[in-house]
Amino acid sequence: MQNFRIIQPTPALKPFIRYYWVLQDCSYGIVTQRTLPTGCMSLVFHRGERLKVTNRGELQPRCFIGGLETGFTDVISTGNIEMIVAVFHPHTAKIFFHHPASLFRDKNIPVQDIEDIALCELSRRIENTDTLEISIELIEKFLLSRLLSENNYNISRLAAVIQHINNSAQTNIKALADISCLSEKQFSRIFSEYIGIAPKDFLRIIRLQRTLSVLQHNPGISFAQLSYECGFTDQSHMIKEFKLFSGYTPKEYLNRYAPISDYFSSI
Repeated sequence: MQNFRIIQPTPALKPFIRYYWVLQDCSYGIVTQRTLPTGCMSLVFHRGERLKVTNRGELQPRCFIGGLETGFTDVISTGNIEMIVAVFHPHTAKIFFHHPASLFRDKNIPVQDIEDIALCELSRRIENTDTLEISIELIEKFLLSRLLSENNYNISRLAAVIQHINNSAQTNIKALADISCLSEKQFSRIFSEYIGIAPKDFLRIIRLQRTLSVLQHNPGISFAQLSYECGFTDQSHMIKEFKLFSGYTPKEYLNRYAPISDYFSSI
């Protein structure tokens, strides 16, 4: 039996944490899932069996920081899963871990590897805690303690940039730099440091998520109209980009999955 829940963070953390999700699955049998890039980093705790990342040939660590992914990932579950995941806003993970987000790109970094004593202690306590509710309380206490020690003006700059990206099917680096009141060179450096990739690559990921969102809410839309609404130059461009990030053409993807945008569904 599978139980999946979305839990909202406390109000003080809402500008920094999108949500927590919790998955419990005590069923048996092999389940394969393809995940697409969302533009966000995460902090992941496994309290049960770990997932295997097949295209990397590795098990996910017991507790890890999941960097921003730039391509699709295939994972396998064999049951007895109990996961707690904190999902950050695209620009906020850095202030909690004190490392450039670019260091985590396309990686699952075990918390032990970043030599963070408090985070390692949190991982140990989560593994030995009886209930998920207490686990969430411990995670929030840790995150709040990090938040209280930070006063970073780049967060507010980037929050305005992310909001503009979310609301605009088409934009460009100059417009984003102007919003942040930085030169294009400064903006690109800070963007990569906090979000993990170059602005133009992030825009492509969000365009993919926008495509999934439009398909989710308008299942009968033509691909020509879809490409126009999501800011692609034409239908061919959309198909090429969609396959690059998902491994499937839009038609192939729709034959296998119900389209859901993990990014826009929870804004």
